[in-house]
Amino acid sequence: MNRIKWDQYFMAQSHLLALRSTCTRLTVGATIVRDKRIIAGGYNGSIAGGTHCIDEGCYVIDNHCVRTIHAEMNALLQCAKFGVPTENAEIYVTHFPCLQCCKAIIQSGIKAVYYAIDYKNHPYAIELFAGANVDVEQVVLEEMVIDVKTKEKVEFVNQLIEKVSEMGADDKEVKELYEHAATLFSTVS
Repeated sequence: MNRIKWDQYFMAQSHLLALRSTCTRLTVGATIVRDKRIIAGGYNGSIAGGTHCIDEGCYVIDNHCVRTIHAEMNALLQCAKFGVPTENAEIYVTHFPCLQCCKAIIQSGIKAVYYAIDYKNHPYAIELFAGANVDVEQVVLEEMVIDVKTKEKVEFVNQLIEKVSEMGADDKEVKELYEHAATLFSTVS
């Protein structure tokens, strides 16, 4: 049996956290790790108990949603709230951190940033990370263990099968295609 690599494990955790995001513009997750142990996690969304973008839309000022707290900041605040030190920790983020999160990461003592997706990588953030000796590395999630687009895939496959049916495939063949698709996507409700 092959075990998942540590960097893939922690990045998968960040992608899982992103599924909790209440932002309609971009879903982001962050996992803070020290000594190969998860010490905090966060996703982008509104303040606890506040109005969420998924409910009332984004509150955009100067092309930024001011209602949303970024995933990295939420993870760092979780550490602060519960008294968990971040010195020499690492953070795994689904997207490259914005400039403000970059500064918070540096100030918190985190020594390594692993991100999966390039996203508006600010040159000054890159410069700040380098100046603070924070290692920055892209770690693309190799295999998405949690499929966040299953329902869309089912719909797409069903549309393709309909097209095959319209093109003159016999009923038995179409039925077999639907059954095979149902087997492949058996976890979808």
